[in-house]
Amino acid sequence: MQSKKISLFDSMNIIFMLLLIFATLYPLYYMGIISISSGSAASSGEVFWRPIEINFKAYNVILNDPAIVRSYFNTIFYTGAGVLINLLMTALCAYPLSRKYMYGRSFFALFVVFTMFFDGGLIPRYMVVHALGMVNTVWAILIPTAINVFNMILMRTFFEDIPEALHESALIDGYGEFKIFYKIVLPLSMPVMATMFLFYAVAHWNSFFPALIYLNEKQLYPMQIILRNIVIAGDMASQSAALGAAEAGLAVMTENIKYACVFVAILPVLIIYPFVQKYFVQGAMLGSVKG
Repeated sequence: MQSKKISLFDSMNIIFMLLLIFATLYPLYYMGIISISSGSAASSGEVFWRPIEINFKAYNVILNDPAIVRSYFNTIFYTGAGVLINLLMTALCAYPLSRKYMYGRSFFALFVVFTMFFDGGLIPRYMVVHALGMVNTVWAILIPTAINVFNMILMRTFFEDIPEALHESALIDGYGEFKIFYKIVLPLSMPVMATMFLFYAVAHWNSFFPALIYLNEKQLYPMQIILRNIVIAGDMASQSAALGAAEAGLAVMTENIKYACVFVAILPVLIIYPFVQKYFVQGAMLGSVKG
């Protein structure tokens, strides 16, 4: 009887997990088949399980559009440069706060954590960025988001778990704090650094709001802004020439381009995530009680 109950539970659990997998993967599959189907089939809602009249005109249009290609490289730059700044500033903030002998440690920690709960708001933030002359520059994307307080707390917790004996031995050997930081602490902190790298990289790749607020020139737009304009605002001006040049039998409709842009935007994350998933799990466990 017990085995039957266990078997029934396992069966229901498997069915539930299969439904969950389907609900997760089908939207991605649907985007893919819509993007390679004919424009007429996509607009009429005929595409459901398989592509109809397969063609890659939508991808040809977006990959040959200068605005989209430029925005894609802008996103790569913002992600790469932003992550480097994030890791450097987060580590430089987390390490001193992890040292128990730092004078005023509690005050500075409270001062930093305070910003998690209270924010001046969008207008004061814009005024600060404008006063610093960063509006319509790449620095408006990179500097205001230099530190995520939650990530800093995770990194500080990891630094605190490094045995104090290592610091004491290094001090006896004549090491200063900066030398201890980059010679001892950083080499031992690769797990948390890898986790923070992934957290920050995904955040930068998906970010569009700072660019929407601070950037005016289209040459500086990241991919997410172009994607927003196409999907939400219906701005297809930059693709009009390619749309007009499409053959009548394989006409590329707006729907195809929308889904193709979304698919191209999320493709790097889809490719990389399965290989780095374990670091997200480690990140969720940072600071947990260890037995």
